[in-house]
Amino acid sequence: MATRDYTTKRQSIVNALVVKLKTIDGTSGFLSDVSDNVSPRLKFWDEVEDFPAVHLNAGQETREYQGGGFKDRYLNITVRCYVNEEDAVDALDKLLEDVETVIEDNSSLAYTDRQGATQATHQISIVSIDTDEGVLEPLGVGEILLEVRY
Repeated sequence: MATRDYTTKRQSIVNALVVKLKTIDGTSGFLSDVSDNVSPRLKFWDEVEDFPAVHLNAGQETREYQGGGFKDRYLNITVRCYVNEEDAVDALDKLLEDVETVIEDNSSLAYTDRQGATQATHQISIVSIDTDEGVLEPLGVGEILLEVRY
């Protein structure tokens, strides 16, 4: 099979983020434990059975063409966080803080592309964080929108 210069890295980046988010295990300063409950596929709150949970979904991808044949790719990723606790707002805040910590600590994220080569993102930025603000208590749903430049 010939090597392709122009392939999407969408799922490879999502999978690498899943591995990093699974380090949220309630130890080493983490306030939550989702080590066994992070998925590279988005589920809606009524489909989630185990809490707390984190699910990711790759969204729109755009390109910015630079001089000299270079281009930057921008990938939007939605990170949805779910909790089911008596004080859902507090539990969700803790989980979102843990996720934000992992994202900030891994802004330049190593991943393996489809050809098996190790690549790295240039930057992962948090665009927004939104929650249900306790409307669904004892369930809590939060969403972090990421922009990944690679």
